[in-house]
Amino acid sequence: MYSQPRGRDLRWMRRAIDLAALCPPAAGAYSVGAVLVGGDGKELASGFSRATGPREHAEEAALDQLDPHDPRLAAATLYSTLEPCSQRSAARVPCARRIIAAGVPRVVTAWREPSLFVEDCVGHELLVEAGVVVVEVPELAEAARAVNAHLWRLD
Repeated sequence: MYSQPRGRDLRWMRRAIDLAALCPPAAGAYSVGAVLVGGDGKELASGFSRATGPREHAEEAALDQLDPHDPRLAAATLYSTLEPCSQRSAARVPCARRIIAAGVPRVVTAWREPSLFVEDCVGHELLVEAGVVVVEVPELAEAARAVNAHLWRLD
């Protein structure tokens, strides 16, 4: 199910964009930030792409900070600057599937993954099919894309 953004969604998405700006630029990867927020409105965890390794995704970094059975996940919202991946080139679980397995009921993103590296990302669709509420915040899409300017520069 898709839903409209709430006022606090903009604030948390801005935090995720700030985290994305911390990513070491990589020619073959997006710079993404993610924040997990509990049902009480407090930050549970956060992460950004490549924080601890070249293949680490932002959602993965945030989820790995919590016990997979943490009861707070059942009321959490995950904010990610980019649509969670639906496939990985490495032998890792795609972020959309990790979110579903963690029981996170709501995901907010700024923009859909373009076909620069993956031809057909269906992260949003996987989440919706699993009953996760997906919210897009298009008014912050340009700010999330700007952090990835390194991917479109012609040197």
